[in-house]
Amino acid sequence: MRKFLFACLFLISGLQLVQAQTQPWSQRMAKTAMKVWADTSKPHWTYEHAVVWKGLEDVWLQTGDPQYFKYIKSRVDVHLNDDGTIKGYKMDDYNIDNILPGRSVLMLYQVIGGEKYLKAARTLREQLSKQPRVPEGGFWHKKRYPNQMWLDGLYMGEPFYAEYASAFHEDTAFNDIAKQFILMERMSRDSKTGLLYHAWDQSHKERWSNPETGKSPNFWGRAMGWYGMALVDVLDKMPVNHPKRAELLVILNRFATAVAKYQDKPSGLWYQVMDKPNGKGNYLEASASSMFVYALAKGVRQHNLPNYFRGVAEAGYKGIIKKFVEVDANGQVNFNGTVSVAGLGGNPYRDGSYEYYLKEKVVTNDAKGLGAFLQASVEIERIANLNKANNKTVLLDSYFNDERKKDVTGAVVPYHYKWEGRDNNGFSLLGHIFNNYGLETTTLYQAPTAANLKPASVYLIVDPDIPKENPNAKYVEPAHVTAIQNWIKQGGVLLVLHNDTGNAEFKNFNTLMSKFGMPFKENSINHVAGQQFQQGAVKIPAGNPVFKTAKKIYIKEISTFNLSAPAKPVLNHNGEVVVAMAKYGKGTVIAVGDPWFYNEYLDGRKLTPDLENFKAANDLVAWLADQIPAKAAKK
Repeated sequence: MRKFLFACLFLISGLQLVQAQTQPWSQRMAKTAMKVWADTSKPHWTYEHAVVWKGLEDVWLQTGDPQYFKYIKSRVDVHLNDDGTIKGYKMDDYNIDNILPGRSVLMLYQVIGGEKYLKAARTLREQLSKQPRVPEGGFWHKKRYPNQMWLDGLYMGEPFYAEYASAFHEDTAFNDIAKQFILMERMSRDSKTGLLYHAWDQSHKERWSNPETGKSPNFWGRAMGWYGMALVDVLDKMPVNHPKRAELLVILNRFATAVAKYQDKPSGLWYQVMDKPNGKGNYLEASASSMFVYALAKGVRQHNLPNYFRGVAEAGYKGIIKKFVEVDANGQVNFNGTVSVAGLGGNPYRDGSYEYYLKEKVVTNDAKGLGAFLQASVEIERIANLNKANNKTVLLDSYFNDERKKDVTGAVVPYHYKWEGRDNNGFSLLGHIFNNYGLETTTLYQAPTAANLKPASVYLIVDPDIPKENPNAKYVEPAHVTAIQNWIKQGGVLLVLHNDTGNAEFKNFNTLMSKFGMPFKENSINHVAGQQFQQGAVKIPAGNPVFKTAKKIYIKEISTFNLSAPAKPVLNHNGEVVVAMAKYGKGTVIAVGDPWFYNEYLDGRKLTPDLENFKAANDLVAWLADQIPAKAAKK
């Protein structure tokens, strides 16, 4: 019996080890982060923890695993009172570091709502409106560091500023945001190396500043890393037609070129003081290396950097894993090689000399380094399948589905199955998955025509309106049918996520679906009582041509199909066809009688773990990417 029990324990531990080894590094390091920073008894509002929270948010979005969201929420909640005030926070310190945790606050508000999150985010936005500035308009780093701009400060303030401006329609704020990057680069860039000095003193009075230029004396790796991360994060939110966007893209490309130039080619890493690889005591540093990998990989994924930099990022990531990632005797993954801190001025005084940067401690599992590694790891994962449909477009209909409501600002905005929606009924996670496969997500607010469908490789129509949802509901007309048919014949891929009877329009929409042999029945099956999720379970048999990894999914209140040629069933349930597809000309149509892939069913916070909608969404997007003809690439 003892031998049997020992064998069982050995088998279980072996399976656990195999599972751990097959998990991506992002998930393995996330486990360490949640263990190392498990104590909430002494809350301290700090940018360092915010870097980890952002990394864990990225892992959550990449996995649909709710444990990461729950961790972030629990940590943010410790810092907030019920009225939205932030424990230990003092606005009149005007410390720009204190802005960074606001990104997680804002995320929580967008995902779950809550007045306390909104009030906390507004408090931090108010600080930015009052933050002291140099005469040229750049934010001081802190009130106790007058007239100084640090590269670090761009990451501490600007991504939150951009996310807030995007969420609350402060379009003119992007003028100010762009100004911060442009001014900082102009004042800190070295024309010979292309690198950015750590800081700039507008008054030229600090002992560390050059009396003629105000620049600090050295190029600190992590400072450059902060700037690069901030820039790619802000470009995510900056309107594509903003007049300063082009200038920021030029800056990003200059930044990337300089970073690539100073990469240590044998290791793929970067030095603590970037331009002195042979300097006495200089060393390869983990946090800067992670930040550069993140910025370069994300810049490529955004199509804001040439593909050349993908190789630079991937070489850097391999170097990070080899040199800085360590698995201890207990199986815990640790992150080594991060310099604990580096600053300028203060007491004791930090003079910014080469010797100063090399005397600060190098530590294991530092929040800044580990958090940056999490973010870099996810970006490397996200570009793995980028070539599947590189630089092609998925176009989301917002003409047939055009529900609108007033948001908290009083603006009337589109909602319900929209890319920008991060709440339960949004499509932000589905958009995230599309982006992972190289598909850009855009929205069509007009009726489909040959001209506006032409740039798209995938056209997504979801839940066409009925009058109870939208008094100005627009229905499919013969001209729309013709435009969509012809676009599919030429190689377009149509994805339809309809709804059940009573919740969507059928009569007119079926004039389109009948062309492909898949009209909806106008019925409703798979009803679910309350939280009895298993009532909505649909099993996927092995060998399914579309859903290759998901085994059981959740779809409730489904409208099913009457099929005829050329349509074929993809998935059956209780004698009904719940997913169907058709080849039509050079193109493809696939349809489901439920919106199905909105955040509520993908983000892991509601469904039981055995219901694999997140896996199914990945399966579907991978399959869709394979259906796009090569010549359908966007010009």
